[in-house]
Amino acid sequence: MTKKVTKTTFQAPLNFDEKWEELLENKDFIKVFLSDVLENYIIKQRWYGGKSSVLKYIELAEYFRIQKEGEVYYGLILEVNFIEAFYQHYFLPIAFVSDENFAKDDRILPISIQNQEGFIIDAINLEAFRKVVFERILTAVPKDKTRVRYHRSEIFTGCRYESSRYMGMEQSNTSIVYNEKYVLKFFRRIYADRNPDYEMSRFLSDKKDFKNTPAYLGSIQIKDSDNTNITIGLMQEMVENQGDAWEYMLKELHKVFSNLEYKSIKISELPRTEDFGRLGIRDVPPQIIDWVGLNVFTKIQTLAKRTAEMHIALGSEFEDTSFTPTHFNGDYTVWLKNRLLYQFQNRLNAVENNLHKLDGLALELAHEFLEKKNIIRKRFVNFDWTKLKGERIRVHGDYHLGQVLVKDDDFYILDFEGEPESTIRDRKVKQPPLKDIAGLFRSFHYAIYATIFNNINLYKQEQEQLFEAGEILYQYLNNVFLETYISKVQEANLNIGYNQERIFLLKYAILEKAVYELGYELNSRPQWAVIPLKGISNIINN
Repeated sequence: MTKKVTKTTFQAPLNFDEKWEELLENKDFIKVFLSDVLENYIIKQRWYGGKSSVLKYIELAEYFRIQKEGEVYYGLILEVNFIEAFYQHYFLPIAFVSDENFAKDDRILPISIQNQEGFIIDAINLEAFRKVVFERILTAVPKDKTRVRYHRSEIFTGCRYESSRYMGMEQSNTSIVYNEKYVLKFFRRIYADRNPDYEMSRFLSDKKDFKNTPAYLGSIQIKDSDNTNITIGLMQEMVENQGDAWEYMLKELHKVFSNLEYKSIKISELPRTEDFGRLGIRDVPPQIIDWVGLNVFTKIQTLAKRTAEMHIALGSEFEDTSFTPTHFNGDYTVWLKNRLLYQFQNRLNAVENNLHKLDGLALELAHEFLEKKNIIRKRFVNFDWTKLKGERIRVHGDYHLGQVLVKDDDFYILDFEGEPESTIRDRKVKQPPLKDIAGLFRSFHYAIYATIFNNINLYKQEQEQLFEAGEILYQYLNNVFLETYISKVQEANLNIGYNQERIFLLKYAILEKAVYELGYELNSRPQWAVIPLKGISNIINN
């Protein structure tokens, strides 16, 4: 049901004689709605992911009713087409309001319906809409065969609607807090398939009873005109927390770097440890414990334990083929190499085009990156699956400290949508669990350097000395994590390969992740490009 329109600007308000419940059947309304007015509205939204491209026109790919009895709202799937010859789909629920005082900053289109003037707005602004959605999930039947399919978990019972509010400043989705107990995430960027966040959250919570992720409560799916399931909403419990692990680590690491002066620690005399070794806390040298303290290392152990438990749950399925573990093979290897070589070439071009934005160590490392491009490319090509004995499973896919909530002395893992740049199909490819570990290690590296950058005027040491201390700390954090993680997964018989295989996969995945990060930093904040460049340098010079 795709309707293409020519870009036109209209004087508002235009009057339509149809009832609101029939308005989407009116071609003139569609033409007005899909005009420049909608384009101007969408490009200003935080959830709009096409800001770096040039919008060409918008089509209405699908529409459906979200209703309860006589209360009707519309859900739209908009196809945003770009001059660069690609498109994206977005979910936009709409409502008509006639109150002049309502949603002053979030109006899409002024119109008149049967001589009543008002505005089309994003329905999520309306409490009445939010209540309808909540009640439709709460009263969902076990096997919904309608076009808009609401699902309710068995544990989501015995409550009623009390209140709702926006959760916060999300980038790609919109979350609503209900009754201060539940969170409904509306997916704004839509894919012609079930969303991985829905699949993974429901699997871990419902099927595997994994406690350290928000419990799955319900969802909203629609069947499109091609009979494909599309996820538009995911309902989960709200986990009371003290913030995410990224902010937590920044605070803890600031204490660590402040200790350099407070405890008169000589960085050059700090003992080193090997890359990708395994260390219990008792094996960490006393000088390092004196500098860093026990708290950071015990928290790293807890995070390693929860990460291992997540992977054990994801690797223990033998009925649902989309979650059963599998071995490495030639098809996976071809997919991996093609993907990474394409990405690597893209990053090479980005570095060459942005050298003028870099200086100091970042510029030095960028030149090294370009000089050693053939070595890096060879690293990616030298993926010999025949030597790998471990298994691949569904993984988090975008695992970093920002995807982890801190609750007291524990951690909760969330947001299983996968890597934003990847296609929905690529996000569901089974990967070695160590790919998630590589993502987390890169996040440790980022947290260390972010701490240095954010507090450089507070520390007495030169930046190069701080970088040196940071690299030492990074190795200890990784090795303490690995000891707990590897012990835990091996106890559960999750096959992550033999020691040399694990080191190979970690280096490979860290290199991949750092190359991926390089594109974002060069485009968004070149002064931070030193972080992925240093990560790449560490791997290729090891």
